[in-house]
Formats: sequence, C-alpha cells, structure tokens
Amino acid sequence: MNDKLRIVIPIHSLDPGGVERVALGLAVHWDRAGHDVVIVLGRSASSHLTSAPALDYWQLPAPFPTASWETPWMIHCLHSYLLKNDADVVFLAGNTYAVVGAALRLMLGEQMPPMMLKVSNALHRPDMPPLLRSGYRAWLRTQGRMFDRLIALSEPMAREIREIADAHPRQVATIANPVLGRRRLADLARIERRPASAWGTRYLAAGRLVPQKNYGLMLRAFARSARPGDTLTIAGEGPERAAIERLAGELGIADRLHLPGHLASIDPLLALADAFVLSSDYEGLPGVVVEALASGLPVLATDCCVSMACLLEEERTGLLVPTGDEQAFAAGLARLREFRGDPARARAIAARYEIEGAASRYLDLMEKLRRENERSRQRMRDTSAWLSPAPRQRTL
Repeated sequence: MNDKLRIVIPIHSLDPGGVERVALGLAVHWDRAGHDVVIVLGRSASSHLTSAPALDYWQLPAPFPTASWETPWMIHCLHSYLLKNDADVVFLAGNTYAVVGAALRLMLGEQMPPMMLKVSNALHRPDMPPLLRSGYRAWLRTQGRMFDRLIALSEPMAREIREIADAHPRQVATIANPVLGRRRLADLARIERRPASAWGTRYLAAGRLVPQKNYGLMLRAFARSARPGDTLTIAGEGPERAAIERLAGELGIADRLHLPGHLASIDPLLALADAFVLSSDYEGLPGVVVEALASGLPVLATDCCVSMACLLEEERTGLLVPTGDEQAFAAGLARLREFRGDPARARAIAARYEIEGAASRYLDLMEKLRRENERSRQRMRDTSAWLSPAPRQRTL
C-alpha cells in the first residue's frame, strides 16, 4: 500500500473562521509531510484570499453567487470531485460540514471514502427551544451512525459525544484542537505581562461578529461595570457589526469600544491587552481562549462548553461565569481587574493545543481508517465472489 495518503478537505470559503483556519493549518502540515492534500473549495472570492496557504485547491466554476447556498453548493462540489477522483479519507473540519458529509454518504453509499468529523461546537445546547433541541439531538445521533470517526477536542467532549451521539467508543478519538504552531507558541510566550494600570483595564475579545458570540451581553455588562478609563476591543468581522455599533451608542460606550475588523493576526492586540473576555452562548473549544492563555492573559469566559473548565482552571488561569448571565459577566469584568492569574500555568495549558503534535495524531488515525476501509472492501469482494452463482452447464 502506498504510504502517501490522499486527503480531501471541503471548505466553504477562504473567509475568516476558526474552523477553516485550523483545517488549513493542519493541511499545510500534512502537505509538508508528503501527503496528497486537496482543498475542495466552495468559493474563493474573499478580501482575505492573499492570506491563504499554498495548497492544492479544487473548485467548480459557480454559475451564480453561492454564499447564501454554501452547503448545497459544497455538496455538489464534493460529489463532483469524488466521482472523478480517489480519496483515502475526507476530513470534515467542523460541525458545519456534517450535513455535507451525511449527504455524500447517502449519495455515494459504499463508494464513499471514510469520513472523519472534527466536532467543533457544543453538543449540549440549552439555548435552543425544546423542540429544536430534540431535533438537534436526533441529528447528532444520526452523525454517530454516519461518520467513521468523530474527533473530540477534549476528554469531557469525548464523553459528551459518546453519550449524546450514541457513538461507539471505537468511533471517538480525542485530539486537542490544533490552534497554535510551536513557533507562535514561543512568540506568545515572550510577551511580558505587566500589571494593568490602576486607571484603566484594556479588555480584548476576538471572534466573528455573529449571534453565537453574544456580544450584546458583553457590551451591556461592560457598560454596567466599566470605569471611565476601561476599554473594550473586539477583533473580528461579521453580520452583527451594525447591531453592535448601534448598541454601543445606546449604552454610551461607543468611545471606549474599538472594532478593528478582521485581522491577519491578533498577536499585537494580545500583547497590549490586560485581559481576554468571551461571552459565547456555546462553543466547541474556542481557539481564541487558547491563544489568550498562550500569551499569559487572564480570561473571563462563559461556561459555554464542557471543555472550558479544563482551559481556565477556575481561580488559577481565569474566571468562569454562567452563559447568558449579564450580571455575573459584569461582576466578572470587575473581578478580572484585580485577578492575579498564573501566566506560566496558562501557557502550559495552551501548549497542549499545538498543531504539529495534532497533525501527526490525525495522520496516524487516517492511516488506520484507510487500512480498515481496505479490509472492509476486501471482505465485500470476497463475499460477492462467494455468493455469485456458478455458471450453468449446458446438457446435451
């Protein structure tokens, strides 16, 4: 068997997103290791295209703008690619690609290559209405039957997947979310942390400006607890920008809120900040918190995923508050001003989420999947040959 793996990764676009950044980071390492890595790209029209790594991108010409139809379009693109090209494994970089993988499984049946889904978002969703939550749990159980491997980002998440998705323990593997390369870890470790000014704290948040992040709660809590010299910077771009700007004006904090938009790197902001804050309603394992810990920043975060307690080690590297609790978040912002964290411990936790080690673990798992798939196909061929009726002999 050829040692070189043929890895296919569907990606909707090159617009910024944590799931896509992690996928491309892994793809770069797999490509450098000598494997055939193909990115099946839904659309490339992006102001951030120049920042895309040098990889093999495969794309169908779109007859119309596909941003509003990215999932059906990606199903069509990936189906078209797999009809004409072989693959040893299809890597689905996050929950948003689960529908794509499930559709391809139904369309290609036994001809579908093994699929590996990295679970990038919370499986427990108390923010959903009961009926929708019930449907979501049914969909997660379907995933447990559809995918060859489900990748958890932490041991608590692995237990959650086995329980909620009803997945066999053999299907579930734990690989820490590969957020940071060794060089960047070293660069962030060199940031010298100084005590915040007594007159003002520089709070930093980062992520797409979307409802999931609940920036409205963050702004209202900041307005309740911030001192005149405190500032809040939210790095990121998205459809909620206008709503955030409008709310900041209504709360009277527009002059203390900075929205720099999408940045190629938030490292300069991490160096300038005094604390990192996250107000999400749900997450898988937020990479921005890992980045903040790597820089030695104390963190205030909502309890938005089962992995968060592992990251923050309450009262040692950060503070944890309930999701959706504006009063608790406001109190947390005030406490964070006096919080004396443990930067060395924070950086040790962040080091678990190194890209190089995760990339190697993924390759080992993909190679195992390829062997399993080859054995399964061989059994099917043997069974087919055994069941085939013997040719009839003509009698004279």
